Amino acid sequence: MPGGSGTSHPSLLFRQLFEKESSTYTYLLADLSDPDKPAVVSKLIFHLCLVQFGRKKTMKDRCHVINPPSFVHGMELVDPVDRTVERDLNLIKELGLKLLYAINTHVHADHVTGTGLLKTKLPGVQSLISKASGAKADHYVEHGDKIQFGSLYLEVRATPGHTAGCVTYVSGEGPDQISPRLAFTGDALLIRGCGRTDFQIFSLPEETFLYPAHDYKGQTVTTVGEEKLYNPRLTKDLVQSLS
Repeated sequence: MPGGSGTSHPSLLFRQLFEKESSTYTYLLADLSDPDKPAVVSKLIFHLCLVQFGRKKTMKDRCHVINPPSFVHGMELVDPVDRTVERDLNLIKELGLKLLYAINTHVHADHVTGTGLLKTKLPGVQSLISKASGAKADHYVEHGDKIQFGSLYLEVRATPGHTAGCVTYVSGEGPDQISPRLAFTGDALLIRGCGRTDFQIFSLPEETFLYPAHDYKGQTVTTVGEEKLYNPRLTKDLVQSLS
């Protein structure tokens, strides 16, 4: 279905997928204005962005697919997980998309990403991750980089805290972009929990939709405004939040 959670853009295809065992969310964004429906896993050389997040230990690694300024168009996959690679591949095939990149929000020793499997099954797919993460990837993104997919793009924002290399991917700004904006926060900020990244995430408009890497209570999406009001990690003092 076009758009999602109140988002608006005539050519946007947005879907949220869930892997119950690992509480992992995967997000698919595509620009349907291109007849080839290019897809990028956080890299868009076509016009699809599949964003996927993993969960600690079970998911073992969050991968996002995004394009730095030098990349253009395509489909993106954010925080792919090894256990859902076949599901993602089947969906990409069913929709007639071409996956170009797999993007990670961050890495942890207890996380396992599906990027390697994707690269094996889809030769030509390239991996992206924050340069500050210290992890290996085909391309490294830094704060301010833009990943283009079709006429839309994602912007890289450095959101260190959970790990030194955490980044958040935010949909573009402007009359021709997705509105309200979307932000894929990985583990930097969860719904009603985690993170202290006001300087990058909370500087976004209050109506911006926030999509975390995972959630254990069945919550699917929140907004900047909601988290400012109701996130106990951000509305209580440190002693209260730790008690």
